[in-house]
Amino acid sequence: MQILSDTVNRVKPSPTIMITDLARKMSLSGQDVISLSAGEPDFDTPQNIKDRAIRAIKDGQTKYTTVDGITELKSAICKKFSNNNNLNYTPDQISVSTGGKQILFNALIASLNTQDEVIIPAPYWVSYPDMVRLAGGTPVIVETSAESGFKLTPSRLMSAITAHTKWLIMNSPANPTGSGYTRSEIKALTEVLLRHPSIWIMSDDIYERIVFDDFRFCTIAEVEPALHDRTLTCNGLSKAYAMTGWRLGFAGAPKPLIDAMRKIQSQSTSNPCSITQWAAVEALNGPQEFIDTHNKIFKRRRDFVTTTLNSINGLHCRVPEGAFYLYISIAELIGKKTPRGTVIVDDESFSKALLEETAVAVVPGAAFGLSPYIRISYACADIKLSQACERIQDFVHNLC
Repeated sequence: MQILSDTVNRVKPSPTIMITDLARKMSLSGQDVISLSAGEPDFDTPQNIKDRAIRAIKDGQTKYTTVDGITELKSAICKKFSNNNNLNYTPDQISVSTGGKQILFNALIASLNTQDEVIIPAPYWVSYPDMVRLAGGTPVIVETSAESGFKLTPSRLMSAITAHTKWLIMNSPANPTGSGYTRSEIKALTEVLLRHPSIWIMSDDIYERIVFDDFRFCTIAEVEPALHDRTLTCNGLSKAYAMTGWRLGFAGAPKPLIDAMRKIQSQSTSNPCSITQWAAVEALNGPQEFIDTHNKIFKRRRDFVTTTLNSINGLHCRVPEGAFYLYISIAELIGKKTPRGTVIVDDESFSKALLEETAVAVVPGAAFGLSPYIRISYACADIKLSQACERIQDFVHNLC
């Protein structure tokens, strides 16, 4: 008897997790694997945040809370949105969940019906299309290019809109490319969206605080206030605050959508961890200087890896505005062969051969909807990045 549903059979496991698991198995077998596949800062959570969590435990703040976040945390999030993004929300317009992924999932489950379409620029974060499918909708993938900075253009957006379009998902700075939309680029997209009042915007701003050089982050409801009432502005603590394992995401949106998301969450996970919520209050209200310190390290790593990999014949990548990823073209290597006889037919075969022959783990661009590319994360120790670059250089040099 078939136990699995048609819905689950439409969904693929996260390719980033699969690559990470394979690299972990190789490490357990004794191989010196360098993983550049996971999107996780190598920094520890700041001490003041950890101390607040410990205090929450000692003070007995370990019980069930309100389904979508304690009042103190919602107030801190409202303050953050006001101070950082010029967005005004009240606590009843805020949702807090178990990680940023649940925010997106709750919103899609709460809003999508059969035949509803969601526009997703490619390359995209691997989970977007499958979350849309799980919610019963149809992902509409719109490819971008290196020439456009891997950013959606107004003309490409217009061509993707149909009578069934329900959402546009925006991610800036983006995973996997690190590309960030300027204010003028966002403004051009809003001019299209204003002509289509039935389309909602999901703005995934999880990398908001990790930006470099003179790039200035802005979010879509900030750029065009007329879209405030049909925008879900999403964020979280995993990346900038080095709190990936704490699992906390949040968003601001019109109250009807937040109410619907709360209903979904009440029948799934219920409240996020109470201890994490109190730590999050400290994270948002406490000292922020460590973010600049971390960003200086990320920038140094970005500059080193970008310069090194661009010096290798056959590899090309643009310098990203933010996040901690590089999206590297391997188009010139297609058709070449490794010393072990593996033919590079696509980015998946390249990534597998690189892992098996040099013990460096990267993620193939196919996972993000645009090939032939690979994504690497430079959120790891400098020495590991240097060693990985040497192995990649040797691997590419030995292709024939």
